[in-house]
Amino acid sequence: MSAHTLYETRSYTDELAGNPHLDDLLLTLRLADAADEITTARFGAMDLHVETKPDNTPVSDADRATERAIRDILAKERPDDAIYGEELGRSESTGRRWIIDPIDGTKNYVRGVPVWATLIGLQEGDDLVVGVVSAPWLHTRWFALRDGGAYMGRGPEAATRIHVSKVAKVEDASMSMSSLTGWRDRGDRDKLIALTDSMWRLRGFGDFWSYMLVAQGAVDAAAEPELDLYDMAALVPIVTEAGGRFTDLDGNPGPWGGCALASNGLLHEAILKAL
Repeated sequence: MSAHTLYETRSYTDELAGNPHLDDLLLTLRLADAADEITTARFGAMDLHVETKPDNTPVSDADRATERAIRDILAKERPDDAIYGEELGRSESTGRRWIIDPIDGTKNYVRGVPVWATLIGLQEGDDLVVGVVSAPWLHTRWFALRDGGAYMGRGPEAATRIHVSKVAKVEDASMSMSSLTGWRDRGDRDKLIALTDSMWRLRGFGDFWSYMLVAQGAVDAAAEPELDLYDMAALVPIVTEAGGRFTDLDGNPGPWGGCALASNGLLHEAILKAL
């Protein structure tokens, strides 16, 4: 490992060869490659077309083109699997379901802020077994597969295994969050402010990035009060395979509760209690 490199990069191909979810991971990485090609080409484009959806959130032509490209590949490679996407339709699970956010951070994307990513998760039964978060403008990709670990890198052939932090006290913790508006609407804003006032550090990295920083041990906790399944599905296996914990704000595991708390696990109960 270079003295100038924080993380060691090496091949994990042999170690993951026997994992039953490896083929799905490799396909998901291909989907992310196709997404990156579209999103990077349209980022900052003068002719980017942006509309406002009924929920008052923006959607661009890049969002729709990216999800369409992912769906086209899945139609060939996994024709029997269901798909739950942000822009082009949401199906109930048929046992296996791909959960897609073509551009997480669209408000950043349309304003030229380079913090956005494509999120792709694979659900089998009630479990999230593969997750890929690809943020090409940050030159970073995170991925995980069940019982196989969490990583940063383009794929298993050259990756860095990541782990959550070991910070065990709230007063020593760093937390990331999004805006305060949703917390106000939930009625928990005063509790959140009291909690973060007791912490070492608060920063608003926002969206997917907060959770990926938890997974790689750079941040100790992240939370948001209002999320959809496509915002979270890809994040769950990455956080949990990195040794962390991912629940809703009532402590129920997984991405099913419409909100999220991710942590290194050591801080989780204390944060839940405070909120």
